[in-house]
Amino acid sequence: MAELVIEGREEEEQTCQLLGKFDLNGYVDAKNHLLVIRGLFPVHSRTIPANESILEPVSAKCEGFNFRGFRWLKTMIHTIKEINERKDILPNITLGYQIFDISFTISKSVEAALPNFRNSTRAMLAGIVGAGGSSLLVAASRAGYASTCSILSDKYQFPSYLRTVASNKIQSEAVVQLIQHFGWVWIGTIAADDDYGKYGVKNFKEKIESVNLCVAFSKTVPKVYSNGKCKKVIVLYASDIDLTPFVLDMVYHNITDRTWIASEAWITSALIAKPEYFPYFGGSIGFAIPRADIPGIKEFLYDVHPGKDPNDVLTIEFWQTAFNCTWPNSSVPYNTDHRVNMTEKKLEDLKNNTYLDVSQLGITNNVKQAMYSMAIALDRLSRCEEGNGPYIPGNTCLMYYLKTLTFTTHNGMRIEIGDNGDVAGYYDILNWQLDDNGEIAFMKVGEYIFTNSKFELVMIKNATIFWNTESSELPYSVCTDLCQPGTRKGIRHGEPIYCFDCIPCANGYVSREPGQRKCEQCGEDYWSNAQKSKCVLKEVEFLAYDEALVFTLVILSIFGALVVLAVTVVYVIYRHTPLVTANDWELSFLIQVSLVITLLSSMLFIGKPYNWYFMAHQVTLALGFSLCLSCILGKTTSLFLAYRISKLKTRLTSICPLYWKIIVLISVLVEIGICTAYLLLEPPRMYKNMESQNIKIILECNEGSIEFLCSIFGMYVFLALLCFLTTFVVHQLLDNYYEGKCIIFGMLVFFYCKFKVAVEIFAILASSYGLLGCIFAPKCFIILVRPKMNTDETVGGRIPTTDKSIQLSSASVSSELSNTTMSTVLDD
Repeated sequence: MAELVIEGREEEEQTCQLLGKFDLNGYVDAKNHLLVIRGLFPVHSRTIPANESILEPVSAKCEGFNFRGFRWLKTMIHTIKEINERKDILPNITLGYQIFDISFTISKSVEAALPNFRNSTRAMLAGIVGAGGSSLLVAASRAGYASTCSILSDKYQFPSYLRTVASNKIQSEAVVQLIQHFGWVWIGTIAADDDYGKYGVKNFKEKIESVNLCVAFSKTVPKVYSNGKCKKVIVLYASDIDLTPFVLDMVYHNITDRTWIASEAWITSALIAKPEYFPYFGGSIGFAIPRADIPGIKEFLYDVHPGKDPNDVLTIEFWQTAFNCTWPNSSVPYNTDHRVNMTEKKLEDLKNNTYLDVSQLGITNNVKQAMYSMAIALDRLSRCEEGNGPYIPGNTCLMYYLKTLTFTTHNGMRIEIGDNGDVAGYYDILNWQLDDNGEIAFMKVGEYIFTNSKFELVMIKNATIFWNTESSELPYSVCTDLCQPGTRKGIRHGEPIYCFDCIPCANGYVSREPGQRKCEQCGEDYWSNAQKSKCVLKEVEFLAYDEALVFTLVILSIFGALVVLAVTVVYVIYRHTPLVTANDWELSFLIQVSLVITLLSSMLFIGKPYNWYFMAHQVTLALGFSLCLSCILGKTTSLFLAYRISKLKTRLTSICPLYWKIIVLISVLVEIGICTAYLLLEPPRMYKNMESQNIKIILECNEGSIEFLCSIFGMYVFLALLCFLTTFVVHQLLDNYYEGKCIIFGMLVFFYCKFKVAVEIFAILASSYGLLGCIFAPKCFIILVRPKMNTDETVGGRIPTTDKSIQLSSASVSSELSNTTMSTVLDD
């Protein structure tokens, strides 16, 4: 290392010289030191605008003393003295320093950094520590203590930069996770109009969009501040100096009920954290560089006094600003208006001064670590030998050791510098609260840990967080309230995704969880409830026994069957009377049985249907009607044949009465054959009708094969037409044949009810009651009410022929038929 310094001193004088002189304030101790480290600190907050009447450029004056920056400056001096006293770091080399005030401006930063490698004391400039903000960068080997701009991690643009503070990229990731932790989705951002704010917001927006959260607005705090307004939960990227005008504007407009997410640049700043600002910024939550205790720093900070060096303009200005006084014979032209001379003040008398506050030494500790990083790298460089490490004659290769730096601090913390010059570690998550004395306390409520392989937000369990809201509860920050179950998000075109309309789900669709983008369709057996929040089973509709209508149908069916049984009993009791004898007992009994079957088959429509229900009621109904109609057809055919025989005036002493039996047998067998094929090939089955009503499932009968069904009903129609025609013919031939009239009317009732009534069960009952009433009601009326009419003369009928001597008695004809003999009775 000494050889390199000597070589540097033997170089020729630079021919390039500065034509002007910079107006820089600071501290220099470079004599008798081989290496010098330059420090850049914002001891002032701004510069005085230059006089525009002066044509040539002039180095600006500074104003607005910054106690925090002054403490950082003193910490660098304290650390260099501590390193020089150590024997394990640079044992044969002492470090000097050049420390300049950059006034938080780019112009002063450039002035302080030039020239880069040579200084007036001829000592070699080893590196630069600083500057205080991300926009204050210069191209030199440096260790940054407060610049967090993410662009500095780009080693292509900034190959010689490293820092002991985390990148804004890490902080943005931490802010997003904190927002997700509290459930906020509608966030505003305010940033300083510099690289720190711009890159901080840029990284934040990239992160927040990747997790589908929304930025409500994004504003900047200009260096020349103008009034503005803001909203609920707001991320604020700015330094405390840039933030001061904004804070005053918030106080002026009395804007409260805001939750601020603070960056590390102002979360612990005493410039902002004042009790009078608590109503506006109380409850702020944000990320802070971990605080640390620095041995000996408090005593060193107190060891300042303007009487020690009358040329120490920074200490004099500090004293005048802190005590609001004027130091006697002071040459410092700043901060002297309306103040009195004061020489007996002591620092111990100051209260709540940022310079003396050692409770939150975050960036201050970073200054110390930056100095140690530079010193340890220089120490390792001084021990470098040819063939061991990146030794190149004439090249110090300091950046190699800075980028691969690993060491343990005085408080046991491990410092690791990565290839991109960034450090691993963690953030403290702090919340602004008031302590018992009415002062602002920074309460730790969590940590954000970031290493090469781990990024984790850890909140302290049961930690008390103060929220600056009317209810003192967790603030609710959304563009639109979360859509409740039963609704879905409707995107508003041209607006962020978290601004939406809540649209009710359509019928048959539900959203079960809050905030669903789409409604889900219910299954075919389900329907949405009234709230559209869940699918419920559709109501199954069928004729149940507990319904009033069904109860009426059951009563009608049973009552009809009982009436038929009563008619049967009447026929049995009066079986020897002319009227019963004339109507053939066996035939009437079969008709009565068929009516009982059809009446009771209607009950198979009642109750929850199954496949066998439909099979049973179709077959039962088909056989019942077929038997009934075939018996009526057999009866009318027998009467027609009897009339034809009587007209021939011949006595057939022995004709077997098999006509009606053959007709009944053939008709029933044909119907049985059709039904058997129907049930075997394509039987009826239960069908869920979901089209008629969306909210109900109507259990209906799927008739299966239409061809077989038409065949069954075609058989009904065929038998009914034959019955109608034969009965009509017999009625015309026998003008006294009242039964024929009743059968004709019964057929008309059958046709009308079967095809015109909409409800099938009513059609069955109506048809059955029609046949019962038309065929058996007149006979029972005569038998029971008018027994005198139950005679051969009344029952019989005349033959409407030209030969009046021939007369056919229906009673005698029926009687003969029942005795297997048909006789023709001739009236003399």
